[in-house]
Amino acid sequence: MQFEVRAYQDGCITSVIIDAVSPADALRQATSRALRPLGIHAIGNSAGRWLKRTSGRFDLLLFSQELLALLEAGLAIIGALDTLAERERSGETKSVLEQLAARLREGRSLSGALETVPEVFPGLFVGIVRSSERTGDLQEALGRYIGYRTRLDALRGKVISAAIYPTLLLMVGIAVTLFLGGYVVPRFAAVYHGTGRPLPWASQLLMNWGSFANTHLAWLITGSVLIVLVLAAVVRATSNNGGIMHLLRKIPVIADRLRTYELSRLYLTLGMLLDSGLPIMQALSLAEESLPVHQRQAMHEAGGLIRQGERLSMVFEQTDLTTPVGLRMMRIGEESGRLGEMMARAARFHDDETARWMERFSRAAEPVLMIAIGLVVGTIVVLLYMPIFDLAGSLR
Repeated sequence: MQFEVRAYQDGCITSVIIDAVSPADALRQATSRALRPLGIHAIGNSAGRWLKRTSGRFDLLLFSQELLALLEAGLAIIGALDTLAERERSGETKSVLEQLAARLREGRSLSGALETVPEVFPGLFVGIVRSSERTGDLQEALGRYIGYRTRLDALRGKVISAAIYPTLLLMVGIAVTLFLGGYVVPRFAAVYHGTGRPLPWASQLLMNWGSFANTHLAWLITGSVLIVLVLAAVVRATSNNGGIMHLLRKIPVIADRLRTYELSRLYLTLGMLLDSGLPIMQALSLAEESLPVHQRQAMHEAGGLIRQGERLSMVFEQTDLTTPVGLRMMRIGEESGRLGEMMARAARFHDDETARWMERFSRAAEPVLMIAIGLVVGTIVVLLYMPIFDLAGSLR
């Protein structure tokens, strides 16, 4: 398998293609060539490579990794941005990097330059950089953000991976059922209709559907396409409005896991911000972005109580923004003076718990879906062949 590795070497950034069995092997080979890896992605085919290279989306995680590597190599911040801009192939990303370098040359701080591009750099990232400017440790701040994003992406990847196979299985089952109902059944219906023999009532119902589908095939295809388009539009609109998540929260078991996942993101974000040296109120304000809309009112209430001098653990317990594990971790952190670290540990515990639950759910869903699909397809096949069995019995 081929991997494209972006690396720092001799004062510039280069890209190399490496044949390796895994990303770790590709990074090892790059390091053995005296390269300093900045980023890596797999190359499936030429089309995938073209899409990767022509994508105009600004990759904040990759930017942080490359900037950190250049700063650790001894480059100044403006020189690092110029180096990244020179090697960038995406016009939009190159424009952002050049704009940042220009703002720095005007005398602005890095956080001030980042604020000029709010559509690219979220308030969370800007806040971390601003905090590092007070402590003078931008590299450590970038390292914290990279670790934060890596953990979020890893958990999201686990959730998506656990859902892929059941989803594909369901799609294949639906496709097979539609093929049988829309193509095979009408053919059998035409054959059985010409025999004039009575059919079992269940088979007769299926053959009636087959005759109807054979007569109105064009209308059925058109209607099916329209239904799919309407459903896709509804799902997209509902997703944008948070409607799907609202429906999922009505399911008791899934609602509990969603809440744990959302609070885990809150703990991870707060832990990173507090470790970066931000005051508690500013950290709460920035961490609010990680919460869904329905929980942000609780964060406002928590902020008001903390301004009155209440402890974070007590406030989160009152506003229902904690879990049993998270509450205990916060109390330990408050007593030991390591609140940020303990919140990050609580997030790690819940992330592992969510990943294990998703894996168990996926393993349980797969056999259930296979049984359901097998019953549907098997029922259709049996009903199709029942008249043949009856005919064979009569011939004896």
